[in-house]
Amino acid sequence: MNVPDDALEAAEVQCREVSLASGRQAFCDMGSGIPVVLLHGISSGARSWAPLMHQATGVRWLAWDAPGYGESSALAEPHPTARDYALRLAAWLEALALERVVLIGHSLGALIASAYARDFPDRVSGLLLADPAQGYRHADPDKRDAVYRSRWTQLAAQGHAAYAAARAPRLLRENARVEDIARVQAGMHRLEVSGFAQASWMLANDSLEDHASGTSVPTRVLCGDEDRITPPSGARALAERLGVAYRDIPCAGHISYIDAPAAFAAAVADFMATLSPSQEKSDL
Repeated sequence: MNVPDDALEAAEVQCREVSLASGRQAFCDMGSGIPVVLLHGISSGARSWAPLMHQATGVRWLAWDAPGYGESSALAEPHPTARDYALRLAAWLEALALERVVLIGHSLGALIASAYARDFPDRVSGLLLADPAQGYRHADPDKRDAVYRSRWTQLAAQGHAAYAAARAPRLLRENARVEDIARVQAGMHRLEVSGFAQASWMLANDSLEDHASGTSVPTRVLCGDEDRITPPSGARALAERLGVAYRDIPCAGHISYIDAPAAFAAAVADFMATLSPSQEKSDL
């Protein structure tokens, strides 16, 4: 895979939009079988999942552009919570007539996924929290404000090219492949400052554990063993507090599904094998 977006131009991958009452929702769709929904992190988008989407058969991959990302309409609430994003997720999946899915949230997407699983447990057969961003709701006000302003203000001041050049390598393992760095940078070039700011507010003012500790959905935590953004020690501790299994993704940084798509896909398959047929059942 040599050019960041070539994979998404393949015939079997469809990137499209649906119109919801709350606005336009963009996503990429590939394969057939058990629906697995992919929620990207704060600096990314649907296209980032292409390496993973080509790793498995028997699965229908559905990767959204979060509200305010790509071609997706931003949320109406200027200071949204994870639950606001989860309500958009619910409307999107309802529009696609998907009653039950396996849900994978990466980084900030893990916070959204946890909120959805708590509010709609009957619609989630399994929850994977990958390299989870845990949120800063319980931090002091100065810390929350610093987290809120740290990303989108830099993007606004530096511009997309400079921001992506400085930030992208840190999201992958040491000595990451050039094409993987280019893929992450390409995603950053699509960021919208307003959507980035909304997501940053949610990160600064919500808490993954507040949501995940209240769900009965089967859950597992994954993390790249070279993750410098949400280190394995924190992810492992989260899994222990939630009482769920934990698994390292070897030779992977923060965006572990780009660094090590085969290992990530194997971790997904292993988790799905633990789910009962009734848990996986969905109208496809």
